[in-house]
Amino acid sequence: MATQDTVSPQSVGSGTAEYDPRTDPKRKARSGDPRWKYGFWPEIGNRDLVECILCGTQVKSRIKRLKEHLVGGYGDALKCEKTTTAIAAEMEAALVQGRRRRALNLDDDDDGVQVVEVQNNANAASQSSGTTVQHPSSGTTSKRKQSALKFVNLPPRPKEKEKKSVITMLRKKPEEVVEERHSKNGPAQSSVEGRIRTKEERDEVNMHVANFFYECRIPLNAINSRSLEIMCEAIGQYGPGYRPPSYHEARVPLLGKAVEQVNKIKEKHEAAWKQYGCTLMSDGWTDRRGRHLINFLVNSPEGTFFLESVDASSEVHDAPMLADLLQQRIDLIGRDKVVQVVTDNGANYKAACKLLMERIPTLFWTPCAAHCLDLMLEDIGKMKEFSKPIARARQVTTFIYRHGRLLDAMREKTGGRDLVRPGVTRFATAFLTLRSLHTHKDALKFLFVSDDWTKSKLARTEAGKKVHDTILSTEFWNSVEDCLRASQPLIVLLRIVDGDERPAMPEVQFCMEYAKKKIKENFPTRGKADLLKRILAIIDKRWEDQMDQPLYGAALYLNPNKYFDLKTDDVMAGKLRSAFTEVLSKMVPDQDLQNKIDDQALEYEDLRGSFSNKIAINNIKTKSPIEWWRSYGGKAIELQRFAKRVVGLCASASGCERCWSTFESIHTKKRNRLEHKRLNDLVYVQYNRKMAVRFQKRHEKGAGSFDPLCLEDFDWNNEWVDVDAEPVHNGRGLEITWDQVDEAVGASQMYRGRNFPRAARGDATNIDRTYTRRRSAAANAPIRRTYEPQEDEDMEDDNSDEEYLVDDVEVDDYGEIAPIVADESDQAAAGGGNSDPFVMEDDFY
Repeated sequence: MATQDTVSPQSVGSGTAEYDPRTDPKRKARSGDPRWKYGFWPEIGNRDLVECILCGTQVKSRIKRLKEHLVGGYGDALKCEKTTTAIAAEMEAALVQGRRRRALNLDDDDDGVQVVEVQNNANAASQSSGTTVQHPSSGTTSKRKQSALKFVNLPPRPKEKEKKSVITMLRKKPEEVVEERHSKNGPAQSSVEGRIRTKEERDEVNMHVANFFYECRIPLNAINSRSLEIMCEAIGQYGPGYRPPSYHEARVPLLGKAVEQVNKIKEKHEAAWKQYGCTLMSDGWTDRRGRHLINFLVNSPEGTFFLESVDASSEVHDAPMLADLLQQRIDLIGRDKVVQVVTDNGANYKAACKLLMERIPTLFWTPCAAHCLDLMLEDIGKMKEFSKPIARARQVTTFIYRHGRLLDAMREKTGGRDLVRPGVTRFATAFLTLRSLHTHKDALKFLFVSDDWTKSKLARTEAGKKVHDTILSTEFWNSVEDCLRASQPLIVLLRIVDGDERPAMPEVQFCMEYAKKKIKENFPTRGKADLLKRILAIIDKRWEDQMDQPLYGAALYLNPNKYFDLKTDDVMAGKLRSAFTEVLSKMVPDQDLQNKIDDQALEYEDLRGSFSNKIAINNIKTKSPIEWWRSYGGKAIELQRFAKRVVGLCASASGCERCWSTFESIHTKKRNRLEHKRLNDLVYVQYNRKMAVRFQKRHEKGAGSFDPLCLEDFDWNNEWVDVDAEPVHNGRGLEITWDQVDEAVGASQMYRGRNFPRAARGDATNIDRTYTRRRSAAANAPIRRTYEPQEDEDMEDDNSDEEYLVDDVEVDDYGEIAPIVADESDQAAAGGGNSDPFVMEDDFY
């Protein structure tokens, strides 16, 4: 009913008394829709006709058409000339609300409805006996009566074909639409609006989106964000007239709602922490303003969850301070839930965790396995047999990537693939790129003997000649193969510990032994015996110093996929059983429970009792350790609970996307002067939402399509692309250097870090580099970058190849002769690069 007095257009000018619609018998609508304050029935006998109080226009199809009249822009509904923005917004909200009703009641007026009782069918069985569903008329009520169907619960008819439920007829949420769009089956059908839009209209919208990115300096890789796609879908569903939130809304109330949404995600993680136990991960780093930030994350089989960060700039970063911070987070999560703490291998964290284990006797500290493996790769890359081919390979990639036409020709020969594989760590990038070069060896050889190269001016430069000789050198490719033989088994293991598709703890020790075995097989000749000995010495030293932890042995003991193959070796079986006993005595202080678990472990070793089930034995190789224990350990419930807390652990603090770059984009004095609480909320929301989207994408694409060692976006600020590139990650005016990366991923001063600083880049070795630029009158005077090696017994005495010529910077790719496009025979020859004689297994299972 109406809530305010209005004046009828009919009474104005006729001299009659003031018109009050509330007292007019024509206005006796049984509908409670408050929008009747803007209209009334001019004819008692025709309730399908509604007159607008504001402008006097008469519209048909009742109150819904009146709402469209007040909003405007709805098909043939004439827009009211006297409507206001507030009235239009109110009517638009009413229309949207009506479309999203769960019950199919699409008309706002229930007068003139014929009620018919019908028998219930298979689909209507889900409706209550009192549910009424209205079907709107496509015309006036004088032509067609609108019917309401009252469903009565009756037994469903047999062989009745099931109809679509009402909910499927309603519009889906933006998240559901986008998820369906990216699913393997794709969207069911495109919308009618999308089919009638022209290319010019879409181009215009795209231009507005692009201008927003350009004007606000938003990194263009944000285009790939799932959130952007959902946002655009939501705006499209809202329709014309949407106004974005204000600065205050985005800063305070909406941020609070986003935190609440992330807290709901946290509830799922907390359930996993209780069931499987969890790992507390911590990393600290210093930003460009000198502030020291310590981040705390929690990992479980459910995934990784960012907990919070602490600004410890004013604190002394000694062992007691770090131990106190870790203990506070453990108490917040629950001491009974945290099984281990994973940090970097720095001396301060090592001392802090030792102190923490004294305070909490059931707790373990495990150094980051990915950090240890990357240090192994760093040491191997510094050996004189490998430092030279790595440096020459980087000269090849930087030469190709700084010349556009040559780069295009290279991609044509490689089938559109890039040579450089930017990795999450510096030495992962080096060895991944070497593997890529070797894969495309034949394509590169063909490139440097084709007309694309021979008719180029670059072929006459000193740098070009050197790159040409390198690509056609058999000695170079043999040395690259030696690099791969030494590194690929460790790269595979690094993928396992860095990946988070399943817990890595039960795989690490077995895979390390397997990697050493593969390296031995890769150097079978006596001529390589000394090289093999030094490689294994590097691996053993790093492993024994940092990774000789009982948790790895206990997890391998509880990994049925691997343990029963190793059981035949009495020495190995004894070591694993000893590690299991040590972990059991530490994690379970109750003596009676210890004995019970120990007895059940004997049944597990011999596959007796509940473990003798035929299905359990058949699925030892097919199920992951945590799935196997969940499925078949139920009768040995004490051992099952213990096993899930061990085999469900991670082995690395870098398996998730690191959030130090997230902090760098928010911790900036120039842009955001936020108090630390709101800053924490921003990172809390951003990091956890990105993690959730990352797991969703991997679920959609499958784990096999994801390489945890490779960055998702190609990094042009990479030393394998640009020899002078310093930043490692850019975004919103950021320039994060390799020194900050070292700090972020937990590099100690003793070990210099997983990503060796760019200040010491010359090849993938620990060599100080200085630049000497020779200037002459000639515009194309060559620039020689000279490496000055440290005194190291593993360094090359002959430094003839350490002179890095860059005399091609200002040389055009081609002269007067245009490049010749490769024909089909060229492409066929380029395809030969796929046949790789050096094949390494990428899977240990």
